[in-house]
Amino acid sequence: MARQLPAKASVVIIGGGVVGCSIAYHLAKIGWSDVVLLERKQLTCGTTWHAAGLIGQLRGSVNMTRLARYTCDLYAELEAETGQATGYRQSGSVTIATNEERFEELKRNASMAQVFGLRVDVIGKSEVKERYPLINDSDVLGGIHIPSDGYGNAVDITQALAKGARTRGVQIFQDTKVTAIRRDGEKVTGVSTDGGDIDAKHVVICGGMWSRDLAATVGVNIPLYACEHYYVLFESVEGLDPKLPVLRDYDACTYYKYDAGKLMVGAFEPSARPWGMKGIPEDFCFDEIAGSFEHMEPVLEQAMQRIPALENAGIQKFFCGPESFTPDVRYHLGEAPELKNCFVAAGMNSIGLQSAGGIGKVMAEWIRDGHPSADLWEVDVRRNMPFQGNRKYLRERVSETLGLLYATHWPFRQYETGRGARKSALHDRLAAIGACHGEAFGWERPNWYAPEGVKPEYEYSYGRQNWFEHSAAEHRAVRETVGLFDQSSFAKFRLEGPDACRVLNRVCANDIDVADGRIVYTQWLNDRGGIEADLTVTRWSRDTFLIVGAAETEVRDFYWLKQHIPGGAHCVLTNVSSGMGVISLMGPNARELLQSLTPEDMSHLAFPFGRSREIELGYALVRASRITYVGELGWELYVPTEFMLGVYDEIVAAGNQYGLVHAGYHALNSLRMEKGYRHWGHDITDEDSPLEAGLGFAVKFEKEGGFIGRDALLGQKEQGLTRRMLQFQLDDPQPLLYHNEPIWRDGAIAGYISSGAYGHILGASVGLGYVCRSDKNDSDGWVNGEFEIEVAGQRFPAQASLAPLFDPENRRIRN
Repeated sequence: MARQLPAKASVVIIGGGVVGCSIAYHLAKIGWSDVVLLERKQLTCGTTWHAAGLIGQLRGSVNMTRLARYTCDLYAELEAETGQATGYRQSGSVTIATNEERFEELKRNASMAQVFGLRVDVIGKSEVKERYPLINDSDVLGGIHIPSDGYGNAVDITQALAKGARTRGVQIFQDTKVTAIRRDGEKVTGVSTDGGDIDAKHVVICGGMWSRDLAATVGVNIPLYACEHYYVLFESVEGLDPKLPVLRDYDACTYYKYDAGKLMVGAFEPSARPWGMKGIPEDFCFDEIAGSFEHMEPVLEQAMQRIPALENAGIQKFFCGPESFTPDVRYHLGEAPELKNCFVAAGMNSIGLQSAGGIGKVMAEWIRDGHPSADLWEVDVRRNMPFQGNRKYLRERVSETLGLLYATHWPFRQYETGRGARKSALHDRLAAIGACHGEAFGWERPNWYAPEGVKPEYEYSYGRQNWFEHSAAEHRAVRETVGLFDQSSFAKFRLEGPDACRVLNRVCANDIDVADGRIVYTQWLNDRGGIEADLTVTRWSRDTFLIVGAAETEVRDFYWLKQHIPGGAHCVLTNVSSGMGVISLMGPNARELLQSLTPEDMSHLAFPFGRSREIELGYALVRASRITYVGELGWELYVPTEFMLGVYDEIVAAGNQYGLVHAGYHALNSLRMEKGYRHWGHDITDEDSPLEAGLGFAVKFEKEGGFIGRDALLGQKEQGLTRRMLQFQLDDPQPLLYHNEPIWRDGAIAGYISSGAYGHILGASVGLGYVCRSDKNDSDGWVNGEFEIEVAGQRFPAQASLAPLFDPENRRIRN
C-alpha cells in the first residue's frame, strides 16, 4: 500500500538525485526532521546513477574548494555512519600537462591550494610515470598530484545519504511527480503532486535537467540545458591496477578511472551535443541515450595513444547519458530572487557527486539562517540574467561550456557561443574602429582596441597576451590626456516616491539624504556587516534617486532593494538599465573636452567632484556625473539610448585636439587596480565588512534611522579588526598577478590576492588582498614584515600599503 503524503512540511525537496538527498540529510543533521523529499520515479534515476564517480577537491576559489573538501571528508565517513556501502576510495589523482601553458596553470593551482590548506604536489615527468605506469609519457612535461582525491559509487552514496536522512525523520516518496509549485503572492506555499498537495514553508528545486521548465512555471529563472556526456568502459586492460589514481589529461579532454576491474575513459569534448531539444520523455528513468560513436571516436583515438594498453583491450560498454550544463559552467544555488522561500540547487555541470556533500551542507544552513554561511556568489542563482533562460541561447552556450571543464582556464578567456545578446547603441561604431569585444553577463563590451593593421582577436597566454601593450597605451592615455569608455552595461535603477529617501537610507551604509544633484558612494550591508552591494546613489530630486551598480549584480541588487522596501511604503523601484547608455570621459583633459561641447560651466567650482546634473550635449540633455573608477578627473555621461550615437559622434569629432583615446575594460581594470579601488565579488563580498575593506569613510554611523548592519560594524569597531585589505606591488616588473596568488609574510602564508592587474604607470603588477595584523599593539601592524607573492610556485618580493599606491591624496580627482 502506498504511503499517504503528509499535508504539510517545513521543507519539500523536489528531486531524488545525490544533491536532493544530500540537502535532506543535512537538514536532518541540523535538526530539521519535518522534511519531505519527492522523486518523480526512483532515487538517482535521472543523471546521478550514471555519474562517473570522480571526487576531486581543487576548485577555482577558497570557498568552492572548502565545499569539495567537506564532500570528500563526508563520503569517507558515510558508510560507517549509515551502514550503507558507498564505494568510496581515496586513490589520489594525477593531472598531466603536455605544454608549458598548461603546466603554468597547474603550478598556479598548486600555489593556490596552499591558501586552502589542500596538499597539491607539483611532480615531474618521471613521477607521473611512477604513479601511473600505464601512461605513454612521451609528450608529458609534468603534472600535479593530489593524494586525498578519490572516487565512489554515485548510487550507493545517494542511498547512504537517503538512509541517513530517513533515520533522522525525513520522509522520502518515490514515484511521486510534482505537478506544480504553489505560491501566494511573492512567496512559495507548497507543492501539488499526482498524489495530493503538501503545504510547505520552503521548497527546494533539485530536479536536475527538469529544473528549468519546472521553475519557469512560477517565474523562476534557472538557466541550464542537457548535453550528451560520454564514457567508455574498457575490459581486459593489461597492467590495470586497482591502486591506480584517477588520471586527468586535460589537453586531450579525457579522464581515466579504475572501475571494478575495468578502465573507464570519459570525455569533456570541446564541442558538445545538446540533448532534449524536443523535451525530456515523460517515462525517462535510468535511461541511456543513443549518442554518436563517431563523435567520441577522435577522443578514443587520443586515449589509446595516451594509454597504449587500450589498443588491445575490449570495449565492454559505450555509454551516453544526459547531464545538465549552465551558461558559465557553475551551478545554481540559493534562494530564487523571484520567489521568496523557493530555493534552487541545480545545474551541476557533471560534477554533482563531487559537489553534493558541500552543497547539501550550505543549502541546509542557507534555508535555516536565511543567508549563505560563506561567500557563494560565483554559484548564486541571483547572478543569472533573465535572457539566459532563453532556449536558443542555452542550446548554443552549453555546447561550449561542457568542454570548458577541461579546457585551459586562460586569463580573460571569452565565450565563443551565445554572443551578441546584449549590445550598447555604440557597438557597431566601436567595432568599426577596432574594438575587441568581450562578453560579460550577456553584454558585448569593448575590452581593448586594436590599432590599424592588428586583428581585434585574443591570443591567450598566462603571460603578456597580444593586447597587453595596446591596453597599456589606453591606460597611459587616460592618465595623460583623456579616454572614452562605453559603460552602458551599468545596472541602473530608479527609486522614486515620498518614502524613497527613508527606505533607501535604511539600506545604505552611507547617508543618501543629501542635496539634489549629489552623488553618494555607498555599500549595502547584511545584518552581519558583510557587503551585499557596492554602488552609487544619485539624488535627482527630493523623491527621485538613481542607483548605479555593476552589470554583474543587476539581478541581485535589484531584488535586494526590492525585498527591503517595507509593505505600505510609498515608493516604486524600476530597472532602467536599458533606457540609458553611459559614456565615460576620464583623464586630465576631460574637462576641456566636455567644456568645448556644452554651454554649461564645467569648472571645478561650478561642478565639483561628487555632483551630478543635466547638461546640453549635441541635441541631447545628458546627465553628467562627476565621479571616477580610474582615479582621474572625469564624468560619467548618462544618455537616453536613442541619443547615444549623436552624443558619441559629437565627442569623437571634438576629441582629437584633446588627445581623446578609446579605452576598454582591460584598461579600466588596470587603472582601478593601480588606484586600489575595490571590486565587488573579488575584493569585497558578503563576508567582508567596509571596515576590513578600508571603506569606513563611506559609513555614517550617526545618521538618523541607522542602517542595516550598523550593530555588527559597531561590534567590530569595539573588538578591533582582525584583518585588513592591503594593496601590493611586486618589486619585479615581469610576473603577472590575476587572483588567488598566495601572500607570504615573513615566511608564512598570510592571505591571498583577491584581484590583480599590471600597473602601467607604477611599472609592475599590483594586487589587493586581506591580511591579519602582525602585532595588535602596533598601529602599523598591517604592513609590517617582509611580503612576497607566490606565482606558479615562485615567490616574488612585494611592497604593501594601506593607502593607494597611485595618487594617495586624490589630487588628480579633485582638481
